[in-house]
Amino acid sequence: MHNKSITQAEINNTVWKACDTFRGVIDPSQYKDYILTMLFVKYLSDVWKDKKKQYEERYQGDAVRVERALRNERFYVPEHSTFDHLYNNRNKDNLGELINISLEKLEDENRAKLERVFRNIDFNSESNLGQTKDRNRRLKNLLVDFSELDLQPSHLENNDIIGDAYEYLISRFASDAGKKAGEFYTPSEVSTLLAKLMNPEPGMRICDPACGSGSLLIKVAREVGSKNFSPYGQEINGSTWALCRMNMFLHEMDNAQIEWGDTLNSPKLLEGDSLMKYNIVVANPPFSLDKWGAENASADQYDRFHRGVPPKSKGDYAFISHMVETTYEDIGRAGVILPHGVLFRGSSEGRIREQMIRENLLEAVIGLPSNLFFGTGIPACILIFNKGKGENTDVLFIDASRDYAQGKNQNQLRKEDIEHILNTYENFKSGKPCEGDEGIALEDKYAYRATIAEIEENDFNLNIPRYVDTFEEEEPIDIPETMKEIDQLKTELKEVESKMEDYLKQLGF
Repeated sequence: MHNKSITQAEINNTVWKACDTFRGVIDPSQYKDYILTMLFVKYLSDVWKDKKKQYEERYQGDAVRVERALRNERFYVPEHSTFDHLYNNRNKDNLGELINISLEKLEDENRAKLERVFRNIDFNSESNLGQTKDRNRRLKNLLVDFSELDLQPSHLENNDIIGDAYEYLISRFASDAGKKAGEFYTPSEVSTLLAKLMNPEPGMRICDPACGSGSLLIKVAREVGSKNFSPYGQEINGSTWALCRMNMFLHEMDNAQIEWGDTLNSPKLLEGDSLMKYNIVVANPPFSLDKWGAENASADQYDRFHRGVPPKSKGDYAFISHMVETTYEDIGRAGVILPHGVLFRGSSEGRIREQMIRENLLEAVIGLPSNLFFGTGIPACILIFNKGKGENTDVLFIDASRDYAQGKNQNQLRKEDIEHILNTYENFKSGKPCEGDEGIALEDKYAYRATIAEIEENDFNLNIPRYVDTFEEEEPIDIPETMKEIDQLKTELKEVESKMEDYLKQLGF
């Protein structure tokens, strides 16, 4: 029996070590699927083992009553789908095939929850895992590494530990996967900031229409502070969708409805013939998505693009349009992370932007530091749309681009940077609207409250420097002091040149 609980750090280290099996062989954006699926199977198996033991004690080994009780658990794990079964067969020649079969059985027993979740992952794939001998060796190593973990709930430090290990792994894969990382992960601090800006309340419906592996949706849900919320999401990539489904279960969000498909061309979250509506919609969609489906947009059966069709090479406003149209009238809000181009690009994007501002939907524009995101150094911004602005037509502009901690590969928002943005946003919301056409600088070189008249005067261009004055006075130059420095440098240069001449003479040049 364990004397001490397993800590977060111990689990993180073990699962990260398991990745060594694949490093250098498979791209991290691929091997993450194998590692995360195995973590999920190990978790389900250990919870099952724990429960079985409890019921056997309670019913004094009465197999019929134990089986009946187990049938009512969150997941039913058949004997041939347990991690222990796989581990006991780790030396078999057809190990990849055995793992696939066991996942299939697990899915069959839990159709309502796990249907299609393991379809996108093949443990017997020669192209991903190598030829039979290499493949078996890698899979055996993976099972051996995971066998060191004991994930029985009674042995864990707390309930969040598995979900947090899953998130930890996804973030580590993202930093290794470079450019591809943006497809499945939003940096944790950016997710936290957006979640806190949206400030969800109990009873709300929350959606991420480009949900990736689900970390942003989970962050927003956690801000509710209770389990009283309904999470929804849609993801276009099959294996990322499967990871998201597992992520929801590991965070005990069993009621999450996560659909697989293309949100812009085939939205799956529907009520009857209409799009489902939400209190809060958040997303970090792919930046400036090319070929997003513009050719079909004008005939969209849900009329999402009635303000105009975005250009076919840039899908940013297609996502914005979808998000705004899926928020509840009068109360719904949307928060979206996008490149700065959405603030100033013209033509159809300019017209959609103008229309949304005239409808009083835009509440805030927040400029973030550059190099926060995996795979792109470009700075992004957060746009907040609010259908409940009422009489207040002002828009908040924040330039948070200079506040961050510099990292080796990635910059990071610090706790104080997030607090600064949040406090400014709260002050804006509780402050008095501008009177007349003049805006107000809420904080020098940081935040500005703009009137709709000012925005109109700027031709509905939302480029942040037009509103937040970030001009820094240059320090006056001390001419005599600078001349003195130049003379000094000239003298030093002469000395170096004469030394060089001596050396060259000695060497016979």
